[in-house]
Amino acid sequence: MKYRITTQKELRAEFWQTFPSLYRKQIKDYAGTGKMYCTDTRCTWCDWLDSLNKNGEISGGLANRATL
Repeated sequence: MKYRITTQKELRAEFWQTFPSLYRKQIKDYAGTGKMYCTDTRCTWCDWLDSLNKNGEISGGLANRATL
């Protein structure tokens, strides 16, 4: 099966192009040892990945390993 998006780099680029108004700046994580995106950005990313996978636009493997 041929997928429209096959790499994490392509996936991230399309995500930010699709949702330009989401907050891109990373904030401290809850432990204070690293960085993370705000909750709205993370939830949108997960919902968007799930919809792409269900629509057959990305593979299940890519959906499982993709990180923002």
